[in-house]
Amino acid sequence: MNNNKHVPGGTELLNPSDLIKNKLGVFYGAKVADLGCGGAGFFALQNAEVVGPNGLVYAVDVLKSALANVEARAKISGFKNIKTVWSNLEKYGATKINNESVDFTLLINILFQNKNHLEILKEAARLTKKGGKILIVDWKEGRFPIGPAPDDKVKAGEVTTMAQNLGLNLEQQFDAGLFHYGLIFMK
Repeated sequence: MNNNKHVPGGTELLNPSDLIKNKLGVFYGAKVADLGCGGAGFFALQNAEVVGPNGLVYAVDVLKSALANVEARAKISGFKNIKTVWSNLEKYGATKINNESVDFTLLINILFQNKNHLEILKEAARLTKKGGKILIVDWKEGRFPIGPAPDDKVKAGEVTTMAQNLGLNLEQQFDAGLFHYGLIFMK
């Protein structure tokens, strides 16, 4: 058995800085919702740096332990512009963020973990301002040495169809890394 096998993680899988600055165009003073932020809060923390003290990042998750971790990491990093929000994203309207109040909404690696994709997309659209953007990153089709089982993956085409049925316009589709696709929709 090879104990030296390297398993990619962190910025080797996805580069948060590149995705939010170069692909999405997050700007100083923006409001961002990171839906399904996870305990590491990679994207929430990167966004907090980009939007600066005049901006705001909502770090949203269903796990209270994940939110506690993000709060701790934000404090250590000196970010006062991250607000954690507990929510079940599969329930439309459950997230305690006002309608059309954020410039950018992120759904990073969460669709494959859930069953009610349409409700999650509806919730993302509800939060996003007219002219705002939604970034969706999830696992590409196929069998890889890491990631979810092929049956758990949500195809980019299915996501695009659901989003377009909600009135969102596909602005860009791209490879977000070796194992992920990226979609940017404009509301």
